[in-house]
Amino acid sequence: MHWTGEHLPEAHPMNPQPITESAASQAIPLVVILGPTAVGKTGLALQLATALKGEIVSADSRQIYRYMDIGTAKPTPDQREQVKHHLIDVVDPDDGLSVVDFQKRAHTAIVGIHQRECLPLLVGGTGQYITALLEGWTVPEVPPNPTLRANLESFAAEHGARALYNRLIEIDPPAAHIVDPNNVRRIVRALEVYYGTQKPFSAQRQKNPPNYRILTYGLTLERTRLHERADQRLDEMMQAGFLEEVRALLDMGCDPKLPAMSGLGYRQLAKHLLGDQSLDGALQDTRTATHTFIRRQYTWFRKHRHGAVWHDSEKVQPAALIHQTARWLQEPA
Repeated sequence: MHWTGEHLPEAHPMNPQPITESAASQAIPLVVILGPTAVGKTGLALQLATALKGEIVSADSRQIYRYMDIGTAKPTPDQREQVKHHLIDVVDPDDGLSVVDFQKRAHTAIVGIHQRECLPLLVGGTGQYITALLEGWTVPEVPPNPTLRANLESFAAEHGARALYNRLIEIDPPAAHIVDPNNVRRIVRALEVYYGTQKPFSAQRQKNPPNYRILTYGLTLERTRLHERADQRLDEMMQAGFLEEVRALLDMGCDPKLPAMSGLGYRQLAKHLLGDQSLDGALQDTRTATHTFIRRQYTWFRKHRHGAVWHDSEKVQPAALIHQTARWLQEPA
């Protein structure tokens, strides 16, 4: 049942109870806002953060990249001036941020926000980032093996991602259960860990949850309507200069095969700019890929077990959530 905000005592969201370190072992209050792409997480997060003296920690595996602003739907400069954001523009497109790196950086940001007596909000749609942080995944630290990676990637290019995924199923079914069958990079990493240690990736991954007190809001929308919103947002991105952004990345020397360029729209528009596809075809492929990505996000969130209360993003009342969160902050840990 969704909380409606009715019959509650008067709250004062603009002046929530200060978040202080009363003891070294005190759990850090953390508000999580998750949901699929284009559902409206940024707008809700900004309203909560503004009202509750909060700072936002991005859980988006594409907004980490510099020079990739329009297609990743980053908060605008004005929004980032209004509310402090973390883990945006932290690596170049030819680099990356592993799940382990994300966990370390996000935890450091959350602790710092808490020490400044502000409220940390973890906001995004990258389910693996969110779940790994909240569950405290301990991922085996196996150094990259460039030769093995190249061989596995060549196999996937020749035989398809599914063929490589089938290898993972044979070797490590539990790991295959949590890896997207189309995500070659993560399949390769799981196989790399196995071949480097002769132990399944899943057997080496443990959980050590951080000391957070978590309140999770999920935003959702009827699927057809969400697809319409995502399509409309793509049109708006194109008007804002998305094609020119991709052209600039190619001019910088970014290989279309980079993981960064696998973001929705980037690889498709790069293919058009390199003369391999019409613009209409690239845009249609982007819409199709976005709809598929939304489905995969929902699949992950269904497995995410952190008590999310889901709200229709076109009916949610931010003022009610602000009051609920303010009341939650005043509850004993």
